[in-house]
Amino acid sequence: MARYVFITGGVVSSLGKGLASAALGALLQARGFSVRLRKLDPYLNVDPGTMSPFEHGEVFVTDDGAETDLDLGHYERFTGVSARKTDSVSSGRIYSNVLEKERKGAYLGKTIQVIPHATNEIKDFLAVGEDEVDFMLCEIGGTVGDIEGLPFFEAIRQFAQDKPRGQCIFMHLTLLPYLAASGELKTKPTQHSVKELRSIGLQPDVLVCRSEHPIPEKERAKIALFCNVRPEAVIPAYDLKSIYEAPLAYHRVGLDQAVLDAFGISPAPKPDMTRWEDVMDRLNNAEGEVRVAIVGKYVQLEDAYKSIAEALTHGGMANRVRVKAEWIDAEIFEREDPGPHLERFNAILVPGGFGERGTEGKIRAAQYAREKGIPYLGICLGMQMAVIEAARNMAGLPDAGSEEFDHEAGKKRFTPVVYHLKEWVQGNHRVERKLDDDKGGTMRLGAYSATLKEGSKVAEVYGTCEIEERHRHRYEVDVKYREPLETCGLVFSGMSPDGRLPEIVEHKGHPWFIGVQFHPELKSKPFAPHPLFAGFVKAAKEQSRLV
Repeated sequence: MARYVFITGGVVSSLGKGLASAALGALLQARGFSVRLRKLDPYLNVDPGTMSPFEHGEVFVTDDGAETDLDLGHYERFTGVSARKTDSVSSGRIYSNVLEKERKGAYLGKTIQVIPHATNEIKDFLAVGEDEVDFMLCEIGGTVGDIEGLPFFEAIRQFAQDKPRGQCIFMHLTLLPYLAASGELKTKPTQHSVKELRSIGLQPDVLVCRSEHPIPEKERAKIALFCNVRPEAVIPAYDLKSIYEAPLAYHRVGLDQAVLDAFGISPAPKPDMTRWEDVMDRLNNAEGEVRVAIVGKYVQLEDAYKSIAEALTHGGMANRVRVKAEWIDAEIFEREDPGPHLERFNAILVPGGFGERGTEGKIRAAQYAREKGIPYLGICLGMQMAVIEAARNMAGLPDAGSEEFDHEAGKKRFTPVVYHLKEWVQGNHRVERKLDDDKGGTMRLGAYSATLKEGSKVAEVYGTCEIEERHRHRYEVDVKYREPLETCGLVFSGMSPDGRLPEIVEHKGHPWFIGVQFHPELKSKPFAPHPLFAGFVKAAKEQSRLV
């Protein structure tokens, strides 16, 4: 049966609970334990799938088709454990499940309340798969004291009481602010945060204290005394140059040892930190630099493309170069020539997105990359824009466009080279969707297989002709335009197993121009860079030598 670590936060949000959780998972793996990480979010959305990237950052998609919080991306990148639908839940999902059961009469006419019905639903979620791993790390979103988080805090209190003594511990992340006027770190916010936590029945076993300055031993002793925590369990967490330094940094200050001590695991297995030492060696000892332009529509918030940014870093590690990515608003190219903006870059990446805004700029970016021989990677919408560009400028279809944009405008304006996918095969059953269906969960989501064309650039990149990648989209390139496009040199080099859905396109004769309908960035890891990103950065590296 798994041991549970519940990770909570206090004082302010965005302190790095997700990163601390992921790093702890990596450290426990380094000691030979198996782990699974989970996220409990207090917001009332059923999932983040319909939330704007500006609201919540990117949506991370799992193999089994769940739209989840971006923290699950950190979990996967640090542990290599593929997340599942059962690893992410929100208040919205909990209440939706409770109300659905109530409508079906499952509660036998009882009055439905937060306690015990909502808290029982949360506890049932926590217990899924508890016999599969040694440690279950569960992060609670938000901060202690948030009214919407109270059912989750109560649920984990009850859950810990239900388990045998020593089966669950609590790790609390707080902030030690530095007051320049007095030249000292202040512990009072941490004390108050722990007091708030204890008032709802939770006593932290480990305190992780974020600080921009070294924490003196006397301050650590003071925190331990006033927060009822052992001094060795007060763990400093300092700012890092790279998130991938976190496992080594947390190991140096004793986070993994403090957690194992809290569980009474002694003697603890010695850790093997070779994987993370190699990651940092590749990161810190780069032998060059490449510049990549990311032409997108949510560039004001880099978390909207978090996995892409990290996958580029991984591609740099694979090639021992530093990737300097610059975010460019695609709408600029609807008013200005992209040349002066893009000529200083070694490669161009056009990511996914929804809606028509900025798409003409993305099309012009794809055109520039094709005509100038610049390495190009188009992801999801970025592939569709590359296909539309080729249709307009090479295949004699000047009004080529997407049905998505016509639907948005409420009138027909384009030849729909990209159309709304109304049905597809998932596993052994057929899925059907309509344009006016509810938006949540109506896309082609999760892992799907693709067959690559032998001898193609993408088959060379993958080293195989059979792949499986994660999808998140409603619209597809129409296969009926394959022949005229291939006649012009745009090769459909990856197809769904039934041959109906284009998955990958590439320009014949171009140094490196690949568009993919899926999201390869979601499967990239620092110790296992995705082949497409490794190949893309390699092409950028070669391009930099030509400049």
